[in-house]
Amino acid sequence: MSDSAPEPGRGPGPEPPPVRDTSARYGPGADGAPAVRLGTAKGRAVLLTAVLGSGMAMLDSTVVNVALPHIGRDLGAGLAALQWTVNAYMLTLAGLILLGGSLGDRYGRRRVFVTGVVWFALASLLCGVAPDAGVLIAARALQGVGGALLTPGSLALIQSVFHPDDRAGAVGAWSGLGGVASAIGPFVGGWLVDGPGWRWVFLINLPLAVLCVLVAQRHVPETSDPAAHGRFDALGAALGALALGAVTYALIAAPGKGGSPWVVVPAVAGVLLGVAFLYVERRRTDPMLPPGIFSVRQFSAINIVTVFVYAAFSGFFFLAVLQLQVVVGWSALAAGTALLPTTVLMLLLSARSGRIAQRIGPRVPLTLGPLLCAVGLLLMTRAGAGAVYWRDVLPALLVLGLGMVVLVAPLTSTVLASVDVSRAGLASGINNAAARAAGLIAVAALPLAAGMEADIYRDPAAFSATFDKAMLMCAGALVVGALLAWATVRAPERRVCHPECEYHCGISAPPLDPGDA
Repeated sequence: MSDSAPEPGRGPGPEPPPVRDTSARYGPGADGAPAVRLGTAKGRAVLLTAVLGSGMAMLDSTVVNVALPHIGRDLGAGLAALQWTVNAYMLTLAGLILLGGSLGDRYGRRRVFVTGVVWFALASLLCGVAPDAGVLIAARALQGVGGALLTPGSLALIQSVFHPDDRAGAVGAWSGLGGVASAIGPFVGGWLVDGPGWRWVFLINLPLAVLCVLVAQRHVPETSDPAAHGRFDALGAALGALALGAVTYALIAAPGKGGSPWVVVPAVAGVLLGVAFLYVERRRTDPMLPPGIFSVRQFSAINIVTVFVYAAFSGFFFLAVLQLQVVVGWSALAAGTALLPTTVLMLLLSARSGRIAQRIGPRVPLTLGPLLCAVGLLLMTRAGAGAVYWRDVLPALLVLGLGMVVLVAPLTSTVLASVDVSRAGLASGINNAAARAAGLIAVAALPLAAGMEADIYRDPAAFSATFDKAMLMCAGALVVGALLAWATVRAPERRVCHPECEYHCGISAPPLDPGDA
């Protein structure tokens, strides 16, 4: 992006620091691809392709939670199966997302993106026709593979295809439209679940994918990175995913199996696989997760804060829709609509929050944001049987949403500013993967820690009591994140402002930067 390109939505005030120029890598004419202008028909088609691809993934991350009680009743599944319905997707996505961008750089961004969209759609079809919980969980894992290919590729398409002068506007439009997808996700999910049924939460992806592929193949030029070299760290990706999977299995199985070998063996295996992952990454010449990047104190600190806050967010959004449907007695549509204020606030206010954080530095926002979120989760304990929305639920969600507004944009910008420009994409990918891994572990561990048994979501009174315990734990994680931010975060030497940070409205992970991921 050129230094003169204004950021979308920026009001009067001091000029922002320039966004790093990636034209050397994505410049006009690279790989024989023309530099597309945003105002042209081709530019609008490229933007539509990127929005459709990322929108599918964003919708999927929000609509599935709303459908969980209906999935459980229809398939006769216990709480563990519902946990795996969420975690199977998060597991493969977190384990492979760092490789997704690298594949696009090497083999063509459009090719890998389209492959991810098709893969995601076919896995969605399998989810939609799943006859039992086992097939649904396997299909969700396959969905995560597709998500790992299309999620980093969506933004990379924009950065590699558009003219440098138009990239800020394109990214701002992509971010804003993606935020709308996140905001309407719970509403759409509730409407589908209460209407044609929960299977359409997955089947809705099919027409979106067909349109996305047709537009991409017709209008999006192919690009790649001529400098991409080295071997892919498939072994590291496999070890990381297997370590997360084994630990997750042990945590989910523990309530029903106690200290049996079915719990102990996977837990020990997960730890050993994690050690093997670290050993392999230290010895490889082209590791997926270069250990040296964690020698940057600010980068390591921000990622630790990320783990705590996104673990709390994932635990909350997993359990909140169950609480609103099982305990409060609302329909899926009402429960999904009830959660809209959080993402709407992020969509409306994140850009302003990002500008304020640039002026005052990240330390205060990264401390105040988690504390506000913690207050919101404590207020959510009022959402019990007979709860009234405007009195017992809305105040909690407004406070939570304001906390997320204060937190998310500065967190991502600080991650990008904590490392050299050449490693910003890698840093963003690691931060995104850390958030998803934290959410994966939280969804597995939180019900266990709160004392939730296999069929507890069928007992409103018992579920409500354990929900309150879980909210206290999530609030505690947020307080720990705030204290760590106050103690460790300092103003970065290099200030970075990206539209994808300011307009991001996802609740599962910080936004990705396409730089070198």
